[in-house]
Amino acid sequence: MSARFEPVTGRYLHLDLLGKPHRVYVEEAGAGIPLLCLHTAGADTRQYRGLLNEPRILKDYRVIAFDLPWHGKSSPPAGWENANYQLTSRDYLDIILTMSEALQLDRPVAIGCSIGGRIALHLALEYPQRFRAIIGLQAGAHVEPYYDLNWLHRPDVHGGEMAAGIVSGLMGPRSPSAERWETLWHYMQGGPGVFKGDLYFYNIDGDIRARVEEIDTSRCPLYLLSGEYDYSCTPDDTRDLARRIKGTQAVIMEGLGHFPMSEDPARFLTYLMPVLDRIRRAK
Repeated sequence: MSARFEPVTGRYLHLDLLGKPHRVYVEEAGAGIPLLCLHTAGADTRQYRGLLNEPRILKDYRVIAFDLPWHGKSSPPAGWENANYQLTSRDYLDIILTMSEALQLDRPVAIGCSIGGRIALHLALEYPQRFRAIIGLQAGAHVEPYYDLNWLHRPDVHGGEMAAGIVSGLMGPRSPSAERWETLWHYMQGGPGVFKGDLYFYNIDGDIRARVEEIDTSRCPLYLLSGEYDYSCTPDDTRDLARRIKGTQAVIMEGLGHFPMSEDPARFLTYLMPVLDRIRRAK
């Protein structure tokens, strides 16, 4: 194979988040409508490599992905050793909106998966005027914990391998082996306690079941794409959201699981491209 560079640019953005200085890692590619990508719990922007390298998307969209603080190449703030990382709805919203402002994004399209899909529902509810459209991947309104979170941060357990073990069953059985294992590798590299801290938002603080019917899709279109092989955000969870949120468009993606954009990027794009085309034509 001949050597080549991808069309992706990675840089560090210095800014204040939640009242503290941060150094946040940002990747982007393409030009046009901003497409802001939000990764899953305990992982990072590498999950969106399929979008960042897809010529059909890059000709019309500026694809932007950033590692949340404490994740990937974004370090925790100074003094982290004395803190207990725990993601809340308010902090998550503030991080996304502050990043959008710092990057000077004019009504971007937001796409998020898992915790990113959950916060997408919060964005649609509280800040519809700030976004051109919102795409929720595996975007359930709530999930009951189905494992003991304490195993994710113990001195006698490798938290990264434990996290990978937990999420391994959430992927579609037909997803390519290389992509499945790369998705798991991202989880194995997570910082101590970070996945557990994200799941505080996912399992507890981010519960939005009581308010989803308030989402007004006439102010901001909402698209839901969910893989059929997912017992965290199940197809039935997605269908329930579609029934409760008037005007929401939902699709169950065959053969895919909880990490569609990273476990099988090629298959995922067959579902995503029609949505992006529709958003582009409506601008």
